[in-house]
Amino acid sequence: MVKAIRIETHGEPEVMKLIDVELPAPTANEVLVRHTAIGINFSDINVRRGGFYYPEPMKMPLTPGNEAAGVVESVGSAVTEFKPGDRVGYVGMHGPFYHFTGAYAEKRIVPATRLVHLPDNVSDRQAAASMLKGMTAASIIEHMYPPKKGDVILIHAAASGVSLLLVQWVKYLGASVIGTAGSPAKAAVAKAHGCDHVILYRETDFVAEVKKIVPEGVSAVYDGVGKDTFKKSMDCVRPFGSLVNYGNASGHVPPIDLLDCASKGSLSVSRPAVSFQIAKTDDLRRNCAHFFDLVGRGVVKVEISKTYPLVDAVQAHRDVEAGKATGSMLLIP
Repeated sequence: MVKAIRIETHGEPEVMKLIDVELPAPTANEVLVRHTAIGINFSDINVRRGGFYYPEPMKMPLTPGNEAAGVVESVGSAVTEFKPGDRVGYVGMHGPFYHFTGAYAEKRIVPATRLVHLPDNVSDRQAAASMLKGMTAASIIEHMYPPKKGDVILIHAAASGVSLLLVQWVKYLGASVIGTAGSPAKAAVAKAHGCDHVILYRETDFVAEVKKIVPEGVSAVYDGVGKDTFKKSMDCVRPFGSLVNYGNASGHVPPIDLLDCASKGSLSVSRPAVSFQIAKTDDLRRNCAHFFDLVGRGVVKVEISKTYPLVDAVQAHRDVEAGKATGSMLLIP
């Protein structure tokens, strides 16, 4: 028997309960992983609330969570690339991130095709705190709008998990960064990780402040906030600039009239889905290896603001929803 968080219905954090579950032995192509660190992501909260993008009700009961790191305990008869004792991580199973969740547990059986080896210079906690966020950042930087030297990028909620990785990665590639933050403490975190300017969006109009810094507008906007920021951000972008929405912390972005993109400067709008970044095993492992190289060399520092025992998953979700997170938070079994 292992401990796992389960929900029977959507709702507030209190719907999550720690229970005992029985795991079967791995089948031929599966691996039993003992978790040492579990990532907490806003997608977990959306799954718990029932506010994600699914065409039909989710099957209950379910265990939340899409990423974790740990140690291989046993492998199926057909598994050759992993052995007991290997340090491994995973980010998602197959399909969108509201399907096949289950990381909030002491142990989990995982298809071997969804596992990656962890390099010696990346800790279990670094991996669990950054794989999903790192793959999201990679999908933006490598596919949506690759920043280049001389660009100015506006990154909303710059002290949050994905944004903090984006800030550092963008700076590494030679662009400048304007970040927004909700408090002086978060502004300090964003500054410490490379933001050239930080705007306290609760105290001032971020559109006006951006225009003071870059009168012609920024090259691109990376926005994980959604409803409260995305449409306003269209007034921050230079002609032929880009806006990338990758999250909906404040709610879904309302419909956009394509004529607005024309009238505001021939703007490009995009929305990545990280599941396509990691859908194929070769892509998953190659992309993770590239990201782990950046982490291992210190180009991108993984900020872990707080860890919680697995039993305290309810409090962890409360804190994320209250905006207390800077960087990443973890559950520790």
